[in-house]
Amino acid sequence: MTNQVRLKSFITFLLCGAAAFAEEPDTAVVEMQEVVVTGKHSMLKMRGTAANSELITASDLKRAACCSLGESFTTNPSVDVSYSDAATGARQIKLLGLSGAYVQMLSENVPALRGAAAPFGLGYIAGPWIQSIQVSKGASSVKNGFESITGQINIEMKKPQADPSLSLNAYVDHMGKVEGNFDGNINLGDKWSTALLLHGENSFKAHDSNDDGFADMPRTRQFAAMNRWAYLGSNYVFQAAVKWIGENRRSGQIAHGAHYENPYIIDIDTKRVEAFTKNAYIFDRENDGNVAFIAAANFHDMKAGYGDRRYSVIQRDAYLSAMFERKWAGGHSLSAGMSLVYDNYHQLLPPLNPEDNTYRPADTHEATPGAYAQYTFNLGDRLIAMAGMRVDRSSLYGMMYTPRVHVRYNVAKPLTLQISGGRGYRSPHPMAEYHNLLASSRAIYIADNLRQESAWNAGASANGYIMLGSRRLGLSAEYYYTRFTDQLKVDLDADPHAAYISTGGGHSYSHTFQAELTFDILEDLAFTAAYRLTDVKTDYGHGLVTKPLTSLDKGLFTLGWTPDMGIWQLDITCAVNGSGRNPLPAAVDPLWEKRYKAYATLNAQLTRNFRHWSVYIGGENLTGYRQKNPVIGATNPWGPDFDATMVHAPLQGAMIYAGVRYNFTKYL
Repeated sequence: MTNQVRLKSFITFLLCGAAAFAEEPDTAVVEMQEVVVTGKHSMLKMRGTAANSELITASDLKRAACCSLGESFTTNPSVDVSYSDAATGARQIKLLGLSGAYVQMLSENVPALRGAAAPFGLGYIAGPWIQSIQVSKGASSVKNGFESITGQINIEMKKPQADPSLSLNAYVDHMGKVEGNFDGNINLGDKWSTALLLHGENSFKAHDSNDDGFADMPRTRQFAAMNRWAYLGSNYVFQAAVKWIGENRRSGQIAHGAHYENPYIIDIDTKRVEAFTKNAYIFDRENDGNVAFIAAANFHDMKAGYGDRRYSVIQRDAYLSAMFERKWAGGHSLSAGMSLVYDNYHQLLPPLNPEDNTYRPADTHEATPGAYAQYTFNLGDRLIAMAGMRVDRSSLYGMMYTPRVHVRYNVAKPLTLQISGGRGYRSPHPMAEYHNLLASSRAIYIADNLRQESAWNAGASANGYIMLGSRRLGLSAEYYYTRFTDQLKVDLDADPHAAYISTGGGHSYSHTFQAELTFDILEDLAFTAAYRLTDVKTDYGHGLVTKPLTSLDKGLFTLGWTPDMGIWQLDITCAVNGSGRNPLPAAVDPLWEKRYKAYATLNAQLTRNFRHWSVYIGGENLTGYRQKNPVIGATNPWGPDFDATMVHAPLQGAMIYAGVRYNFTKYL
């Protein structure tokens, strides 16, 4: 796909988003004019925003299978996605060297996948449903709340108000997984439109490639459905959606050919319902003046069994937001509003350590009202400065003050500098977010009176290019520093048979440096190389130590070839993950190594595009590298040494897949 076609697709999407809902007028209009295309197969650097943001488009998502949100960052050098354990198949995201708990996930600028949904949330959004993903690093806008610490990831879903279309996607891999996706929308007159999105997947087999008795990946069955509605009036805009998810994960000693008198089984059953509505009244279209109201609610019911330990959680959360936005002459704009976040957790905790002898309920209720104001100054193509302040009051933790500032300066057409700084907060829910620790025989000790997490983040970036003849060489570099004043800590070092969860100050921090290069070698051949250096230290109460299971550095290389004007498309991605340390093993007769070595993975996909459909075949982890013994004590999961939580590398070898996509759009 050429730059011209990709840019046209991007502009069309922005027009649809701006017409659908005017809650982001400070970005929608400017981004449409100031997008930098760094390569045919590269992310779009968004120069028209004050924040350091990148856009992953629908075309980028098709460079890999992208069955779910968790697989949508394969070619992204900034976002890492890995498995959190060797039993449940839960994926965790990392940004700026820290876990996804510190990234605020948004679905169309509405907070999403919070709390109990976080461990498996990356699998709750089907990849073919996604229109684009915006990744903002560092301190983000105060409009969406106080929870962002290392950045925001905003997922834009396919819109009902777009041109009527029908899309199908079918996928199968040699491991026995089958997946199907459908989405279609229709315009009901000039103003109303609706869309239906469906997703289903089933893993028919469980594999045990290392013969340790445990399935490499769980057998997962999931069905999801979403219905969306939109009304586009001359001054009033309305959107609403309802989504339902049902999922079952089954793992443990279930691999083919395994026969045990008392097998260790992991069974996780989840039901989730999401709903939101957006309403906006545009009173001054010329100056993007609007008032808007957002309401969202989620119900999450999960029941999990880890061997003989049962855990369940029901989370009900709601989000309300009212906002005002307008621009004035001279490049001034103001956004102000109020919000309310409500969380209700009902948990049934199993015995966690030898001192526990019974199941016990644990209920949490938290209401957090807040207000914010954000001012933006835009001096044409030269300078964008944004400063915002939030004040929130948690019913559990008291007052929170959240200042954030961003400045972007376009030194010249080829060079842009950006700086940011700010604070973020997060309420801890240790078992809802880390129940995968139950996939071990570790005793779990949770400190009383956990404090709210808080951290400061500061960063700077530079983006530019130089011309090599008729070819553009894109260059970028960035540095971010995150410093915690309070952090939820999971200490696996103090005792190889225990996990200690607590909060505290200390000097925990993260340094991240990243450099990136993009170059169109030929008209139809694009190359990207990126390198990231990460230094994450945590104070567990006995001095600063390197955070375990965190690689020191990473290199990413991608090659995209689109011969015959895009009829064929070949995408290759190689990732080199650096070494790191494991949690401390026992001093006598250690069951695992102190450190793990660097390793490389290779993904490739070949696509043949036709007018309305395409076929693709690809492979993941073609180097075949996998962690040799991801399950500690697998021969005796009922014994004291069992631990499936220490994962640093892929869990299965090379995987081959194939699929077909069909899309028909009726242009009005």
